[in-house]
Amino acid sequence: MTERLMRAVEISSFGAPDVLRLGQRPVPQPGVGELLIRVAASGINRPDVLQRGGHYAPPPGASDLPGLEVAGVIEAGDTQAMASAGLKVGDRVCALVAGGGYAQWCVAPVGQCLPVPAGLNDIEAASLPETFFTVWSNVFDRGRLQAGEFLLVQGGSSGIGVTAIQLARTWGATVIVTAGSDEKCAACIELGASHAINYKTQDFVAEVQRITNGRGVDVVLDMVAGDYVAREVECLAEDGRLVIIAVQGGVKSSFNAGLVLRRRLTITGSTLRPRSVEFKAAIAQS
Repeated sequence: MTERLMRAVEISSFGAPDVLRLGQRPVPQPGVGELLIRVAASGINRPDVLQRGGHYAPPPGASDLPGLEVAGVIEAGDTQAMASAGLKVGDRVCALVAGGGYAQWCVAPVGQCLPVPAGLNDIEAASLPETFFTVWSNVFDRGRLQAGEFLLVQGGSSGIGVTAIQLARTWGATVIVTAGSDEKCAACIELGASHAINYKTQDFVAEVQRITNGRGVDVVLDMVAGDYVAREVECLAEDGRLVIIAVQGGVKSSFNAGLVLRRRLTITGSTLRPRSVEFKAAIAQS
């Protein structure tokens, strides 16, 4: 029997975007608890860029192809697992995967698939899983954001940022964001943020204290780390939670530990890609 081949985008060597090459790979085969998606669109995320540059190796057992989220149509798979999830062959889904999304077909665990929301096209649906799973896991599960609380999002106009704005606003929280231009700040307000701070022209610590009348925010979603951590600790209210999900500003931080003690603060963080299928499926269900 002739092996079925597909087109896929491969990383030929580590470097700039021109190291990406169109190649051929065997169509992957779904195993127990998995399904095969005929990919219509793939999301592009910072981990793909890091992997292309040689700074983020795929987890053991994952495809070496980039691409952590896809949207398309279920072509085959574990029928029992699909039935348990309310899915069937022919359904449109979007899925979080550990790699392999830059291809014509992609295998995904059934538990990491979600139906494409009504009214969204494939490109829009492919932009959902990575950011929505990440924000839900960190802002709501780890950060324990509640209705009526304040959330500060660093980088409000990023993919993670726009997702955090919309989810937190829907949840009933007041959202403050930082962004790098007045235009980006205006876009964040349009998406649902209550306040937007241009970090290039304003001190976000002073602005947060002004906006909250000196109370501080309950949760900070941080993609910068580095010297931002010390300033974010100053922004937190009593029992506040700082959640770090990236280290674009560096891995080393120095902060006032006395504030952590006096205000009973929590500093936490996580990465999603290496976590188990069971963990990611639980996020999807939640």
